[in-house]
Amino acid sequence: METKSSNVSTYLLVMVVMIAWGLNVVFLKILVEAFPPVTMTAFRILTAGVVVGLVVLCFRKFKRVTKSEWKNIGLGAIFGVVAHHAFLSQGLSLTTASNAVLILALLPLTTSLLAAMMLKDKLSPLRIVGIIFALIGVSLIILMGSSQFGKIEIGDLFILMAMFVQALSFIYIKRGTNTLDSKQMTAMMLLIGSIGLFLVSFFFEPQTMSVMYESTTWLLLAVFLCSAIGATAIGHILYNEAIHKLGAGETAIFNNFVPFFGLIFSALFLGEEIRFIQLFGFVFIIIGVLFGTGYVDEKRRKRLAKKQQVFEKTG
Repeated sequence: METKSSNVSTYLLVMVVMIAWGLNVVFLKILVEAFPPVTMTAFRILTAGVVVGLVVLCFRKFKRVTKSEWKNIGLGAIFGVVAHHAFLSQGLSLTTASNAVLILALLPLTTSLLAAMMLKDKLSPLRIVGIIFALIGVSLIILMGSSQFGKIEIGDLFILMAMFVQALSFIYIKRGTNTLDSKQMTAMMLLIGSIGLFLVSFFFEPQTMSVMYESTTWLLLAVFLCSAIGATAIGHILYNEAIHKLGAGETAIFNNFVPFFGLIFSALFLGEEIRFIQLFGFVFIIIGVLFGTGYVDEKRRKRLAKKQQVFEKTG
């Protein structure tokens, strides 16, 4: 009973994170249009890393890091912070927030597939069907989700890459949190990742510090802090803790809600039009995720096992 109660509270917290991340796509769209994308992201991630670091210090969760743990932290930071946020910020400056959240809906499926590949799990026929459905869905969004049908937007491809590298980072987060507190790993990933993002920004966006300062308003500062502290710092603490408790695949299933909330918030706050083709593609992605992650397989297996138990008792 204690485990079930603990899982329910974890599910609720993850759902709050999904709402925050859906809204965060809107925040990021606002920020990348006001500031140089990578430089702004570096400051945002640094702010989040400092906040998480302070939380870890308050709870005295820091421990000596082993060589293998450093490897997982480093790879998690490279893929989940530097690459993910660099692609995401650039992508959002070149595509709509609604398109972005729909493409990011592939995250659970990609995470599940990467976990299966690294653990040498076999793909069932139903999971292969799911992969095909998800690919059809994202193809519809990328090829027909823009104002010009059939035109591939570079921003959509950047978002696709952001989704893939984040899914890859979840594998290393799961490995790292087996022996390391999730809050410590989150803090170290964010701080190391922010340094990487600053290096990237110096290369791609030189002399942008003055632009950041001149463009800042109180409203933009409030949006920045909500994104950095609320969605990124607190959101990653809760999400990485859920990965530790539930596993990478099961936790990633909740990311299906991010596109839903993201579409609503994009329409409400940015006035973006939600096209029928986007919703149609989203339906394909959701079906693909449910089949491709093994969720349908697992439900089917449990149902057959239950029928078998009933048959054995009555027989």
